[in-house]
Amino acid sequence: MHPILLDVTARIRQRSQTTRAAYLAQIEQAVAQGPVRDQLSCTNLAHDYAASSDNEKLILRQNHRAANIAIISAYNDVLSAHAPYRAYPEQLKQALAAHGHVGQMAGGVPAMCDGVTQGQSGMELSLFSRDVIALSAAVAMSHQVFDGMLLLGICDKIVPGLLMAALRFGHLPAIFVPAGPMPSGISNSDKAKVRQAYAAGEVGRDELLSSEMASYHSAGTCTFYGTANSNQMLMEIMGLQLPGSSFINPDDPLRAPLTQAAARRVTELTALAPDFTPLGQMVDERTLVNAMVGLLATGGSTNHSIHLLAIGRMAGLVLDWQDMADLSDVVPLLARVYPNGKADINAFQRSGGMAYLMRELASAGLLHTDVKTIMGNGLEPYFKEPYLSSERTLGWRPAVAESLDLSVLAPAHAPFMREGGMKLLQGNLGRAVMKVSAVPDDRWQIEAPARVFTTQEAVLVAYQQGELNRDVVVVLKYQGPKANGMPELHQLTPALTNLQDAGHRVALVTDGRLSGASGKVPAAIHVCPEAGAAGWLDAVQDGDVIRLDGHHGELQVLTDDFVQRPRTVPAVPSDVGCGRELFAGFRKLVTPADQGALSVGWD
Repeated sequence: MHPILLDVTARIRQRSQTTRAAYLAQIEQAVAQGPVRDQLSCTNLAHDYAASSDNEKLILRQNHRAANIAIISAYNDVLSAHAPYRAYPEQLKQALAAHGHVGQMAGGVPAMCDGVTQGQSGMELSLFSRDVIALSAAVAMSHQVFDGMLLLGICDKIVPGLLMAALRFGHLPAIFVPAGPMPSGISNSDKAKVRQAYAAGEVGRDELLSSEMASYHSAGTCTFYGTANSNQMLMEIMGLQLPGSSFINPDDPLRAPLTQAAARRVTELTALAPDFTPLGQMVDERTLVNAMVGLLATGGSTNHSIHLLAIGRMAGLVLDWQDMADLSDVVPLLARVYPNGKADINAFQRSGGMAYLMRELASAGLLHTDVKTIMGNGLEPYFKEPYLSSERTLGWRPAVAESLDLSVLAPAHAPFMREGGMKLLQGNLGRAVMKVSAVPDDRWQIEAPARVFTTQEAVLVAYQQGELNRDVVVVLKYQGPKANGMPELHQLTPALTNLQDAGHRVALVTDGRLSGASGKVPAAIHVCPEAGAAGWLDAVQDGDVIRLDGHHGELQVLTDDFVQRPRTVPAVPSDVGCGRELFAGFRKLVTPADQGALSVGWD
């Protein structure tokens, strides 16, 4: 095991000693002896059984070895990744029934497509939707008639929200059930070129729409390596979904057997079975360190520098950005998937996928292999890939010995970069995160005058009027969780990329977020404390010289009198429309980004 990995793990364990002990005591107290449904009154049970089939009623009444499994789904027609879930509850119920168990559709949770809401008012609800999903799933589980959970979620805030809720019911086992990415459309690099051409006014809306629809063209997860596919990587490297199940296409012959196997497996993990494995015991500091390693090794979404902190809190584990920064110094970058490369997630899967990646990281001493997973003790089952035998039965075989495409997936001894995909920046502006895996290393450092904005629209107007055609650090403030919900700012990417491609040294500094698809422009994001909480970002003025240095982890305003300037808590407009007024309480309660941007409690 790499010494830094061990040191970070020990640090999290020590920091979390009190909160983790309280959490484990809580879930131990919640474990029921016998079926959970035996704890309820007959009236309670009659309500639960009322709409069930006669066979299900018989099983639930008389078979004390049979499990009742909650199915919680984020299905809707808006998210292409979630569209396949429409038929999953019935498939899962049938798979459970085939083994003498019962499944109930316990609840649905909201699911926002960040691709639809990018640059729109609804994006200000995006981060908070994670906590709404956690609350919604908790309501579903509050009926307390279930012995385990099957969680149907893939995209950006949905998986973190579901996992947060599941950990608060951590006395039960839980398995995530993916649906896979859509087949490849036009290349992501070609799509990006058309976006940049549109931002520059070189092509029209019709050409842009045709390009976008050729990329996002069918059911399944978007094929770039954004937050949705980072979620899938994380659930697999954390051992929370079946080995090799993340990136199988929705219509692949393997998909249905994997879905059925997930249903069967969760029944083997309940308190009614010999292999009882509650989720809250399974997810520990080692699991979360593995998650951070996977994120860094693949150049995953910066959103998880927030989500992993929130997930940890739900299990009594306290993570810090410094943990991720220290790991980033020693975890090599092994994957080149857009925006970190030209290939898409289907190419990653063809190159060897998760089984190859995890085996390589383990062989380099960069994964805790002794963790508990839904497959049992140890990560070894995850070094195998699923396949269908000649009899059409599901099995697992060892990962490929070598990467099948070295431009997409590299071995640990010859990585694309010797360090991971993210850096922690610190200085007189506070703390920020910088994703460097997609940024050329000669762009990791910039020192240039600031141009300060408070809205994305103002940045784009200045770009269109030629006011940013120079070396510049674009400062976009009042985009933090307290100000407006911390929207993603991916709408700025094409314009800033054009400026950089024109030869200017350009960077973005903001207390907002960039999407999982953030690309090759250097950016200090998630600045804490945010401007809306009297952070130093509030004091930045046009012309202030800012140094952003990814090599040395520095984020500084170099103007002499900067630290003497007054800071105030500005009166940020409380926007109405698109439901934003309903989230005023969330904005008041939310913690800083470097504490997970949580607006729900965990103590």
